[in-house]
Formats: sequence, C-alpha cells, structure tokens
Amino acid sequence: MSDLMLSREDAYKLVVAKIGVNNLLKHILAVEAGMRRLAEYFGEDVEYWGLTGLLHNLDYNETLKKPEKHTYLAREWLTEYELPEEMMRAIHAHPGHVPCESRFEWALYAVDPTTGFLVACALMHPSKKLAAVDGSFMLRRFAEKRFAAGATRENMAACSNLGLETEEFLLLVQEGMLRISDQLGL
Repeated sequence: MSDLMLSREDAYKLVVAKIGVNNLLKHILAVEAGMRRLAEYFGEDVEYWGLTGLLHNLDYNETLKKPEKHTYLAREWLTEYELPEEMMRAIHAHPGHVPCESRFEWALYAVDPTTGFLVACALMHPSKKLAAVDGSFMLRRFAEKRFAAGATRENMAACSNLGLETEEFLLLVQEGMLRISDQLGL
C-alpha cells in the first residue's frame, strides 16, 4: 500500500496550505504520529496509516461552521490523488459520518481525541512535558469527565475495538507523539 499517489511531503505541503502553521497543525501532526505508532504495533503499513492521520482534518478550517460537510470537502480536494477508498472511509469515520468497521478506522476514530487529551495531560503536569506523564496520571485524568472535556471519552474508549486496554492505548499514542515532541512543543 505504500505506493500512494500522494507522498508524505506533498501531503504535508497541502495540509499547511489549507490549515496554516498553528495549533491545528500540531494536532494533525500528533494524530499522524499516533497512527504511525499504532501501525507499527499492529504490523500495518506505517506510511499509509500516518498519511491518513495527516490528512484527516484537511478541510477543518473550511467546514468548522458546517460540521456535516467535514471530510467531504477534503474528499473533493483529494480526488486528483486517487487515494484508496479505505483511506477516505477512515477519514469519513473519524467524526462519525460513517460507522467504523475496520481496525484502521477504529484507530483514527480513537486517536483523534486522544492527542488533545494527552496535550492537556502534559500541560496539567507540573513539568509541562509529555514525557513526564505516566499511565496512572493519564487514567486518573481520563476518569475526570470535566478534564479535557472536548476529548470525547467514548471515542477514546473505542480503543477496545482495537483489542487494547485504555492505558496501553494511551501509552502507545503518547510514544508516537513523543517522537515529534519538539514539533509539538511538549
């Protein structure tokens, strides 16, 4: 699957052109990193899973006030690249437009809110560093529904559809994000 019509470099340029360099870009890079780490863990195509994470919010700025259009505008923009339907379906599934059916789709669905949750954990930690956040700290915060309330616990708990316990999943996504902690400022 790595013979994609869109390279990571070109996808990144497209994301920056559509999104800009801001906190949303950091979120997108964090999702890419989390997806890459899960792909490694499951023995899947790391580039393919990562590219899907990189593209998942491509149209976010344009569809912010029209959430029902989110991901569908991105599909239009990406038509020329002839990306696999499986990739587009995962992108459509992450905000719940279509039900998740595969491990790949469940991964993106669960990773998306988890990155924001982990950023909030890092910022709440006395060190302000993601590397200092351990599993028990994450689980305590996970149980606090008002903590990082925008990080939908239901989506994050969908990691069970990947055969992962919550703590194991959070640690895997954290590992991915730590690989780019300098880009994330964490």
